[in-house]
Order: sequence, then structure tokens, then C-alpha cells
Amino acid sequence: MLAALLVVALQMLVPLGRQILYPFTLLGTWVHEMGHGLTAILMGGSFARLEIFGDGSGLAHSVFQPGWRSGLVSMGGLLAPPLVGCAVLALARGGRRARIILIALAVALLISVAIWVRSTAGLVAMPLVAAALGLVAWRGSGDSNLLVAQLVGLLLALDTVTRIDYLFTATTERGPADIVKVAEAFGGHYLAWGALLAAVSLALCALGLWRAWRPARPKI
Repeated sequence: MLAALLVVALQMLVPLGRQILYPFTLLGTWVHEMGHGLTAILMGGSFARLEIFGDGSGLAHSVFQPGWRSGLVSMGGLLAPPLVGCAVLALARGGRRARIILIALAVALLISVAIWVRSTAGLVAMPLVAAALGLVAWRGSGDSNLLVAQLVGLLLALDTVTRIDYLFTATTERGPADIVKVAEAFGGHYLAWGALLAAVSLALCALGLWRAWRPARPKI
């Protein structure tokens, strides 16, 4: 709980807090945009390219059928960070598992750079983030691997909540916000959908933390 409060405080209250967490902000943006793109592929569409910008924003260029599929693609980006964060928190139990997770994240970052990332900031930053995760996995101890993996999991699990204003924003400089597209696809007001997805994000974060804290069952 203290770690969660410190993360939120760094993001919102501490001067230069967002700059301190800037690599993790870019990682959260990458997971968000990959969520859009991979959901589009699952919906039978295509994922052309991914752009990540220096201000921490991003854009996934994908093609898919309109209607409910559009709503799921928009929702995929919003729920991807808490879903991935929950999975990392739940699975990173012990140094060995944490090392595997860090390596898997680094490899996924590099694969995405080779296939989808096409912005200058993304092509520079994502390999550096992958290298940092890989370096910790390679050189770090079991405890340091566990610490970094669970920090990454916590930050991703909280990513949508710490950017919660986006869940209640109707428009952005690039057009309608994701939550508006969800409401247009499934009906209802975008503020109600924003509240629902915020609750789901918090539930996923709580689930990941509960699984991380839960004592391991003794072997018989």
C-alpha cells in the first residue's frame, strides 16, 4: 500500500515526479497502444504501426470493422495496462519468475520496435527501456529482479488510474477520446463507461496485489 501511495504521489504531487517515472510512463503508453493494436488483430483487422511521442502520448494505427469491434479496440487500450500489471504482479513471485518476466517484456518491446514502432521517440526510447529491463534481468540479483518486476507491475496496474482524467475526457487533440468511442459502440454515456473502466482497473490492481501478497502454499 505504501508503494502504491508513493507512486501516485510521485505522479501527481512531487515536482518532477512524472520526469522521474518517465521511462515507466513510456512503458505504460506502449502497453496501452499495443492493447489497441493487438485487439484490432484479434477482431480480424490489422495493426499497421505504432507511434510513441516525447510527451508520453501515443497512437496506434489499425484497421478494423466499425460497430462493436471499434468499442472493443478502444477498450483494449484502456484495459491493457491494468491487465498486464495485474499479470506481472501475480506471476512475479520470486527472483527466478521475476527475471523471466523482465526478459519477456524486453523481448516484446524489441519485437514491437521491429514490426510496429515507427516514431522517432519510440524508436529511441523503447530499445533503451528494453535494454534497462534486460540489464536488470541479466546482472541483477533475485531480490532486485523481484523489486523491479513488481514495481513495473504496480505502475502498469495503476497507469489508467493515474491518468484517470483521460477516462472522463470527451475529445483530445487527435479527435474523440477512447472512452467516447466505447460509448458510441455500446451505448450509454461516456462518463458512465469511464467510471466502470476505472472500477475495473482498480479491481485488477487489487487482484494483482492480493495475488502478490498471498503466502505460497507449502509443498506437501
